[in-house]
Amino acid sequence: MELYLNRIYFGGGLYGAEAAARGYFGKSAREMSLAECATLAGLIKSPNRLSPWTDRDNSREVRDYALDRMRDLGLISRERCAAARAQQIVVSSRQNAQGQSYAVDYIRQQVIAAVGWDRAKNEGFRIRTTINVDLQQAAEDSLRAHLEQVEQHPDYNHQTYAAYAASFRKAKANGTMGDQPAPDYLQGAVIGLDNATGDILVLVGGRDFEHNQYNRALQAHRPAGTAMLPFVYAVAFEKGMSPGSVVEDSPLDNRAVMIGGTTGILGEWGPESAENRYEGAMTARQALVKSKNGATVRIGMDAGVDAVSHLCSAAGIRSPLRPYPATFLGSSEVTLAELALAYTIFPNGGWRPNAPHILERIEEKDGTLVWDGKQQSIRKLVTKPETAYEVHSCLADALQSGTGKAAYTQFGLRKFPTAGKTGTAYDFTDALFAGYDSNLTCAVWAGFDKPQKIYRGAFGRELALPIWVDIMNAAATSYPPREIKRPENLKEIEICSRSGLLATDKCYDAIKTANGDTVQRRTTYTEIATPSQAPTELCNIHGEPRARLAREFPASDLPRAELAVDLSEVTPVVIRSPTLLADKDPYNSLKPTLKPEPAPQPVPEIDGNQKAENVTSGTEADTASNSAAPGRSSNERAQSAPEIRKAIPVQPQDKKPVEIRRAIPVKPLDQEDLEHTLLKSAARPPGDLNE
Repeated sequence: MELYLNRIYFGGGLYGAEAAARGYFGKSAREMSLAECATLAGLIKSPNRLSPWTDRDNSREVRDYALDRMRDLGLISRERCAAARAQQIVVSSRQNAQGQSYAVDYIRQQVIAAVGWDRAKNEGFRIRTTINVDLQQAAEDSLRAHLEQVEQHPDYNHQTYAAYAASFRKAKANGTMGDQPAPDYLQGAVIGLDNATGDILVLVGGRDFEHNQYNRALQAHRPAGTAMLPFVYAVAFEKGMSPGSVVEDSPLDNRAVMIGGTTGILGEWGPESAENRYEGAMTARQALVKSKNGATVRIGMDAGVDAVSHLCSAAGIRSPLRPYPATFLGSSEVTLAELALAYTIFPNGGWRPNAPHILERIEEKDGTLVWDGKQQSIRKLVTKPETAYEVHSCLADALQSGTGKAAYTQFGLRKFPTAGKTGTAYDFTDALFAGYDSNLTCAVWAGFDKPQKIYRGAFGRELALPIWVDIMNAAATSYPPREIKRPENLKEIEICSRSGLLATDKCYDAIKTANGDTVQRRTTYTEIATPSQAPTELCNIHGEPRARLAREFPASDLPRAELAVDLSEVTPVVIRSPTLLADKDPYNSLKPTLKPEPAPQPVPEIDGNQKAENVTSGTEADTASNSAAPGRSSNERAQSAPEIRKAIPVQPQDKKPVEIRRAIPVKPLDQEDLEHTLLKSAARPPGDLNE
């Protein structure tokens, strides 16, 4: 009988008396009253039709019949029977039942995937999950409460949860559920992972499973918005940039990014503030802390789209990312579970667990192990520990003084080591927050199933951050956070925030106060960097300018940009005809092919007529010389160097205006018009031509 009661179906996706007791009444089977036990006994012959969720009157009728039979058989007294019959049937909300909450439904799916459908339904397994019940309850309560507050915002012009719930209950009571439309109110999702193992400690796929069974934490692909920025900076730091490197935050032509169109300048929805202003040169740390889009795109372009996509893939984001700069700002769609898994590389020092999982163990009734989640635990290295810590230190600053500072000032985050990044998608369609401490990484999303603007100014810090704070505060009790250790290779250096170079005693800026006074403010701060990232020059903005000495390199050591073709394999072009060189030869065009020639003799300045005569005589002399040596061999001619002449600047002799003449087309002599000819032939001298 015990085996039978532990396996039979009680309706609503509930198998076994224990599951039915928890599903219908929210308590253990041993805690049920006599009336509740009779209710379960009465619905066995037709679980779905006689379920108190489906038909309360029929359920009461079969309950009373079971009580009467127990009285007739002498199992209970007439008084107890009458008292039990007088009780009303009180059942818990259907969403708390097995198969009626997102977490439990996912557990059921994973058990079936692990052991098969038949074994999952017919064999009695003990299933241990990774879900933390207290954190799960805190997440569900916080998501429900804060999204209800968002619906009260004056600019929120969409369906509310309360309005749809009333319509749903009415349709359910009237038996018209087939005509009930899908919910269109603001949705939310939460997922929390154990950093070391990938255990899913918290899973909330929506506001109400009974309204819609779509699990938005695991299945929905939505743009992560500016929550993707840390991965762009991780690639840049991996390639040699440091958090103290100076980047430019200025307007950017949107044709280079193409978010929301192809015209205008890049929109500034990421700073989590209505004051969208550009700040010019700033350090990479400041750009990430303040979530600066223009600076991020410039950093991403230097790092490379392919490199950013490769790191995201290695971090656990399996969704395809579009190979365009818009991906730097989170325009590509990912799941919330993928984003949370990718964020674990920062508290873990560059590595992540293999994959999120919700099952810990599956055992037979006798304790025989059927499935063990620890066997699936594999660590995957994604980036260097130094890079992960550099990004972590920036995200910690973002939570202390950047886009997430409201966590402390407004939402009551407790004082313990933590870090995170807000996420806002273009046109305020999605709001996210992803953050972590040393034990737990949690990601929160809010938005609509059909993407549309929540309202203007619906930043991640307003919608998702307060939910994240509630969960992290609850988790700190069970999982006390500790300080994340800094790698030994990262050293502290003092740099100037204006130049990104080593600080000097002159790194001050003159700042005007509110009353008009000018004060000197120190522009330096302590930064972390590896020896290869650390600057070696002193600040070149403050203090005296220094002469820059150029190092002389041999030809083989001359630093050059990497070329697409190896020039050492290219045969130089040999000069084979007379060549005229200018006063200078800056590229040493003769050096690879010709030997040094004696310095040319200076040419005396002569007037125009003499110069013409000299050129004519020189040409005749060259011709005569060539004719005088007809026997010179072809080999000697091939080996002789071509004639090279050096151009000497000609200085004008006087300041007389230059005569300008118009060129007239030349015609055949028999068609020449002598009256209009500019240059005429000289008159024939008198005399006999034969003289």
